[in-house]
Amino acid sequence: MNVLNRRNFIKSACAVSAAPLILPANLWSAPSGELRIGFIGMGIHSRDLLRGALARGRVIAVCDVDTTRRNDAKAKVDEHYKNSDCATYSDFRDLIARKDIDVVFIVTPDHWHAIQALAALRAGKDIYCEKPLTHNIHEAVTLMREAKATDRIVQTGSIQRSFQEFRVACELVQNGVIGDLTHVDCRFGGPAIPCNLPEEAMEPGLDWDMWLGPAPMRPYNTSLAPRGVHDHYPNWRRYREYATGGIGDWGAHHLDIVQWALGMDASGPVEIIPAENARANGGAQLVYANGVKVNHVSGRGGIHFFGSNGEIYVSRGQFFLKVNGETIADYWRRSVDGENVPRTANTSCAAEVQKAVRTCLKDAKIRLYRSSNHLANFFECVQSRKPTVADVEIGARTSICCHLLSQCYYHHAHMKWDPSKMVFTGGTGDPAWLTREYRDAWKV
Repeated sequence: MNVLNRRNFIKSACAVSAAPLILPANLWSAPSGELRIGFIGMGIHSRDLLRGALARGRVIAVCDVDTTRRNDAKAKVDEHYKNSDCATYSDFRDLIARKDIDVVFIVTPDHWHAIQALAALRAGKDIYCEKPLTHNIHEAVTLMREAKATDRIVQTGSIQRSFQEFRVACELVQNGVIGDLTHVDCRFGGPAIPCNLPEEAMEPGLDWDMWLGPAPMRPYNTSLAPRGVHDHYPNWRRYREYATGGIGDWGAHHLDIVQWALGMDASGPVEIIPAENARANGGAQLVYANGVKVNHVSGRGGIHFFGSNGEIYVSRGQFFLKVNGETIADYWRRSVDGENVPRTANTSCAAEVQKAVRTCLKDAKIRLYRSSNHLANFFECVQSRKPTVADVEIGARTSICCHLLSQCYYHHAHMKWDPSKMVFTGGTGDPAWLTREYRDAWKV
């Protein structure tokens, strides 16, 4: 199949109405059974994933719209295998069209995730896609349906699902250790803002039109797509055209854990209440059918669960549990009445988590999906065909939480939501908020 025909094939796969291409679930192209892997997006976030993939399969192709990043990734792969076999692409459709690729990693800006994931699913690939899984609610619903229709394995890059402290926190909540859950304070950044960056000169070697893809055409700015290999996270995350700000960045991590703790992986909130101040970047609430309110607290931090008999705080490397007035576990640097409270000495987060397990979960009736390594879990599930710890519905439902919260801020709107039908109810919301305008041929 020539390049033009490959592109036409994948372009047709990008249309929602296109019939899915379904391959047998255990069909691997390599005679030895070794997984063949392709990477789309070779920025800073792909580096650890690439190292992990090299150890678990065979990377045979990389794709990036920036020539320097693309060639740098190829050099790393070729150095690992001591050859020059790694293929390079600037157009993801050419990589996905290769029949000898089994697994695709999608590590691109958020506005590309769903389009590339849908194309990969329809081409019979299993995928690891970074969070948030989609740029809007319509994409989340479409991706869930397509993954089910094609029976592919999907792992969302919500890595906190594979951290012990978060799993144990969720088990404590679900087993009623802190009593009936009343509310959750969830701390992360605010909504995205419209992009108004000025035009800057661009050096040769970047396909800017392809970087923008479904987003509106606008002049290049280095803040969106810094050229070459760099060691910082670009600012496209701030802007509505490409992402959902702090809500889609850290909020996707923390709201994912809230969904897990509430047993809402296949559901979501029923009401979204705006902050009193229309210009606020925090203060909105997600309300669940059982009455639990999740308060968005702006700023950096973690997740604080409050129950009728206690409280749990969890963040990366931090853990705190109090039950009936007694502190069970404490590895949390916090501020009380303006004074910083140091972590408990001569211990660690892992030790405090285990203390909570021994004390409160010895006879627990509810045990949650256990993964100690997010990437390893993905590859294990590709082999076993069992769902991953952060499968497509989990990732899509968390994305929907983020998008509902974002729309609440964008429009300062009180919304009611049906998580089973995934529609606004009670005359609230606007169906136009569920999707976006797509540029040119990039449609979902």
